[in-house]
Amino acid sequence: MANNIITRSDAEALIPVEESNEIIAGVRQGSAALSLMRKLPNMTSKQRKLPVLSALPVAGFVSGDNGLKAVSAAKWQNKFVTAEEIAVIIPIPEAVLDDSSYDIFAEIKPTIIEAFAKVIDAAAFFGKDKPESWPAGIVTDAIDKNKKIALGTGDDVADDINDVMAFVEADGFDVTGFAGDIVMKSKLRGLRDKNGGLLFQPALTADTPATLYAQPVNYVKNGGWQKDTALLLAGDFSQAVYSIRQDMTYKVLDQAVISDGEGKIIYNLAQQDMVALRCVMRLGWQLPNPVTAIGGDSRYPFAVITPAVVTQGDDSGAKG
Repeated sequence: MANNIITRSDAEALIPVEESNEIIAGVRQGSAALSLMRKLPNMTSKQRKLPVLSALPVAGFVSGDNGLKAVSAAKWQNKFVTAEEIAVIIPIPEAVLDDSSYDIFAEIKPTIIEAFAKVIDAAAFFGKDKPESWPAGIVTDAIDKNKKIALGTGDDVADDINDVMAFVEADGFDVTGFAGDIVMKSKLRGLRDKNGGLLFQPALTADTPATLYAQPVNYVKNGGWQKDTALLLAGDFSQAVYSIRQDMTYKVLDQAVISDGEGKIIYNLAQQDMVALRCVMRLGWQLPNPVTAIGGDSRYPFAVITPAVVTQGDDSGAKG
């Protein structure tokens, strides 16, 4: 059955422009990946080329006035940020639309934001359902590169965090932020150094994140984090970049059939007197991972704390 699609102007009657901008801002705030990564200017085409330093220049002393000067050249390779389409479909009963006293947009806006944030974080951190053009998930890539430590390896959580930060620093990067599962919140609260100084500062307002070692901590509460794989990610998020190709666009469908991920029909809009709002945004991200003076070929700007190792017969979680 062909879909009858109401025009963009019809959709904009439902979604005001200023509210659309709020959705974009909400997605950037609701996604731990986007809130911590470095944002590049919006893309004007599907791809953005990123020249990445792959070999450092070499300096040398010059002997005397006529001595030969060291000759070297920095080497570059290209990586690409490729914008991919992310869409969410929100079914809405026509009876709700007909009720002028019901603020439909106020109701569905948080749902739209959370849906976009979830799929972005799951793909960026764990590679879940990621497009082929996007890089491997940061968490899974760090684990594959053995940039990991199990919770409980050190004397306490502070030791584990210090050790995981050391992975990043040893490769020539600085830890600029943390992302992780909400279960870590209770483990970080009240965390102190050997001298009794607070290492963790809770968020004082909704617009300011909590901090750990004076760096922002973002708990992934949108369902995009896999706590069985990792509990906390530490890294230099300035090395991870993203760019938006297109701001939010909308279409209203009134005779579509909506299926779940397994192809099962869950809504027949015409039969059920419903419409569906289809929201689309396009963005891409990349991890250039440039060469550093002290990092070798195995360098990586991120490392993770994985769940505690549980040995047979020990339900409490032995040190790994």
